[in-house]
Amino acid sequence: MGDLPLLTFKSRSTPIDGETFLTELADLRASVNAGTSMTEAVEWYTNTNAALLSHLTKEIKDTDSSTIWRYLVGFKNLLRSIECKGIASVLGINYFARGYLQPRAHERYITHMVLSRDLLDNTLNLVPSLIPLHMDIKEDSPEYQVLEKKNQQIVDNRHQDGSVSDAIEYFDQTATLLDKLRAVQKQLREYIREGVNESLREARRSEAVCAGILILVCVVSPIIIALVRNAVNTIQVYSRNLAEKARELEYEKELSDSLLYQMLPPSVAKQLKQTQQVPAEFFASVTVYFSDIVGFTAIAAVSTPYQVISFLNSVYKLFDERIECYDVYKIETIGDSYMVASGLPVRNGNKHATEIAHMALELLEATSTCRLPHRPDQTLCMRSGIHTGPCVAGIVGSKMPRYCLFGDTINTASRMESTGEPMKIQISEDVKRALDRTGLFITTPRGVVDVKGKGEMTTYWLEGRSGAPPAPRSPRYAPARLH
Repeated sequence: MGDLPLLTFKSRSTPIDGETFLTELADLRASVNAGTSMTEAVEWYTNTNAALLSHLTKEIKDTDSSTIWRYLVGFKNLLRSIECKGIASVLGINYFARGYLQPRAHERYITHMVLSRDLLDNTLNLVPSLIPLHMDIKEDSPEYQVLEKKNQQIVDNRHQDGSVSDAIEYFDQTATLLDKLRAVQKQLREYIREGVNESLREARRSEAVCAGILILVCVVSPIIIALVRNAVNTIQVYSRNLAEKARELEYEKELSDSLLYQMLPPSVAKQLKQTQQVPAEFFASVTVYFSDIVGFTAIAAVSTPYQVISFLNSVYKLFDERIECYDVYKIETIGDSYMVASGLPVRNGNKHATEIAHMALELLEATSTCRLPHRPDQTLCMRSGIHTGPCVAGIVGSKMPRYCLFGDTINTASRMESTGEPMKIQISEDVKRALDRTGLFITTPRGVVDVKGKGEMTTYWLEGRSGAPPAPRSPRYAPARLH
């Protein structure tokens, strides 16, 4: 630890050296007692791990070996996975000891558990040779299944009587899992050591070869001129290859930008690339659309996993192609739910309700033509709901950022869908008023509906258009095709 370079902590104005770090670690351990706040202790170790991982990331960027790079990235991800799992286990012990978790602690538990699993899977993908060493850290282990059931209890966060014995048992099980992960980490360190040694041996061999070549060139001086001429030709070929590589790099950059623009709104993605952060934004009026597939649970129950995925993929590809012609943005798909909004992230005045209404009618029409590939006699039914109102939108997450919406408008739009009927579009009174101002749509009253969390609401059915449908519009942008 004495050779450790200066570590930079977010909570400090200046870096510290290894000796200062060891002194502070000793002070922390000496001060821990029954009255010590768990949050403060965990926060200290979290900041320390973050500083170490930041240094490791810098070292990874400086390496020029692809094999070592994979090992180093995997090692870093495994370190973070163990850290996140450890934090989550502390919160899990809290749950079993107290019988419940506060909302803030519950949210932290879920965040760290998901991040831990993602990082572990990423490590095993980067270094597949680690997989046979610990198959029991995967879902095919009975011990893992038992631990997963307890983790699901914590995710559900149902109140129960606290039990110290349950907390100790959970601690033992998570400690066993962490020991297995540390064994994987130890093996990965051996891989890194072997890889570095091999690189050093290769460098020495290369050095000897270069020395021999230099001696040969000095001895056979008449051939040097011919070699120089060949070298010039080689440089010209290399220059052409370099230009070709530059064009390929530019093409790959376009592909990566296209992929990013499919994951995030283009305006938000550009701002994220330029400033590394996108502040949350309030929108006074947007229109949100929700839909889901009626009877999807029953369909999934009689279908294979491949058939379910293939079916959803074909439906959502059809939907994605249709919505490209409207001024809307697809927020996300969760299972069989499909969420679209208009009026954000680029405001479009009062046109958001009209855009969503046109889109909803077209998706409903497209749904009526869909058939299940493995059950061609069964017609697809969809339930839709629309609501207009204010909301807040922003980027959530750093590893896999998502553009998310928050506010009562989203909840109400979801309720419009869940309380609707198959192959109908239920809209709120706010949406009806916005559509009535355009005179382009036909709506009929449904009546008063008891909406969970809102009480009784007067809702309407969006039946169709009062005139001819709008002329087809070109997609807002054409993403590059991935080859």
